[in-house]
Amino acid sequence: MTIFAKNKIEYLLEHCKQRYMVEFGKIYNEDCVKTMEKLEDESIDFVITSPPYDDIRNYNGYSFDFERIAKELFRIIKQGGVVVWVVADATKNGSETGTSFRQALRFMELGFNLHDTMIYYKNNPMPQTGNRYHQMFEYMFCFSKGVPKTFNPIKEATKYRGLANMKNRGKDGVLNYEKVERSIEKKVGNVFAYSIGGGITTPDKIAYKHPAIFPEKLVKDQIITWTNELEVVYDPFMGSGTTAKVAELLHRKWIGSEISKEYVDIAQERIAPYLQNDLFTKN
Repeated sequence: MTIFAKNKIEYLLEHCKQRYMVEFGKIYNEDCVKTMEKLEDESIDFVITSPPYDDIRNYNGYSFDFERIAKELFRIIKQGGVVVWVVADATKNGSETGTSFRQALRFMELGFNLHDTMIYYKNNPMPQTGNRYHQMFEYMFCFSKGVPKTFNPIKEATKYRGLANMKNRGKDGVLNYEKVERSIEKKVGNVFAYSIGGGITTPDKIAYKHPAIFPEKLVKDQIITWTNELEVVYDPFMGSGTTAKVAELLHRKWIGSEISKEYVDIAQERIAPYLQNDLFTKN
């Protein structure tokens, strides 16, 4: 065997080994691409995240490579898995950037289906000045790799329920009435409204040291919808740890990445009281 061939084999073995070095129930303090490179193909059931888009907020000076992240997400997500990508657009030079739409189209070019364009509606947004209406929503693009393998829809009570008289004209032309049971609940629409702010987004005070926090209810609704217990949830921009906390409480396995050490410390302190010593948190 030549030295070149031997080195190539050793490289491949080490590369394969790296793919199995990611632990469940851990936030990796590194660029999310590095974390995903350790994951094997089609090993993640569900991803939910909100990247630091368009420099709308300062993310401790860090930036991210969208192209590499999108490609890795497609590689690691299982067939039938789902990515929920929460984004909005900044306004620059008098125009919204359209970054959100460009990212959505790129995900589709890579092979994802744009399964649904959901809206994260803020009941109490920050007031804005100027000649635009208050910015009250963000996009929640739902990308799937093929047809989603899981769908547990959030439901709400129907307005009319119980027995109802329904008209039915028989073959003889006589109008009859029969009692039918109306549905008592229905799927909600794809606009999800949440109140945000201190003590509302989360009861965990330490989380507010982070500049932008997911509403816990938003993450809960999406995890419940697209996964079942013991499936694997990944957040490449873990931030204050909302995805980790909610996944833990819902008995999902989870992995996170966060490039900022400051935010990792916040997230770890936040989720510590909720960590469970159950088998589902282990490999």
